[in-house]
Amino acid sequence: MNKKLLSCVFSLVALLAVAGPASGSGGEALEHANVNVRDTAAIQRGAQVFVNYCLSCHAASYMRYNRLAEDLELNEELVMENLVFADAKIGDTMTIAMQPKDAEAWLGKAPPDLSLIARSRGTDWLYTYFLTFYQDESGRWNNITFPNASMPHVLWPLQGIQKPVYATHDGHEVIDHLVLAKPGIESPEEYEDTVRDLVTFLKYLSEPSEVKRKNTGVWVLLFLALFALVSYALKAEYWRDVH
Repeated sequence: MNKKLLSCVFSLVALLAVAGPASGSGGEALEHANVNVRDTAAIQRGAQVFVNYCLSCHAASYMRYNRLAEDLELNEELVMENLVFADAKIGDTMTIAMQPKDAEAWLGKAPPDLSLIARSRGTDWLYTYFLTFYQDESGRWNNITFPNASMPHVLWPLQGIQKPVYATHDGHEVIDHLVLAKPGIESPEEYEDTVRDLVTFLKYLSEPSEVKRKNTGVWVLLFLALFALVSYALKAEYWRDVH
């Protein structure tokens, strides 16, 4: 590989590293979610938030309740009692009763399946999205991270109601920041923790085998390192008399 081509490759890699995954936020600064998919307790709490506030409209059709029980270290009876509110069985997927055609008629657009939302949007985007809902002067819900989102703020009883504070930049009136006009049942710090738990669950949902895969990868690397040492010692023994 010539030097010019090698330089182009390194430049492309550096550009991708700086850019990161597409957030879909229109260039807005994102808050850092700092999720940890190894935190089983956080995933458990996030699962409870998900089934209480999201699952009535958004399915997670790639996940089965029995897989959820296994990964979250819960027995199946506990899952059925606390995470299954419909007539689903433990081996069923996390689907919803609302049909896509009915959803389009009632809501204007069928709510997306959230199985892979953390992979498509990113955890920082989701975390910021749940924090930046506000109510405009007409009483309509809107969102800074995803303007004109058709989804209402289903977590408002927890967070409360935020109102926008406007400022003028370059002759245009824009939202400068949000203020909490009506507190929810959680403090701002508690709500951030709740959102982080929810995003942690969505991160887990997007790749349930991530923790096991990374643990397996560590053992594979250790094996390869040990195998390399053995191979080097064997090579040295074979070539000792030659040198």
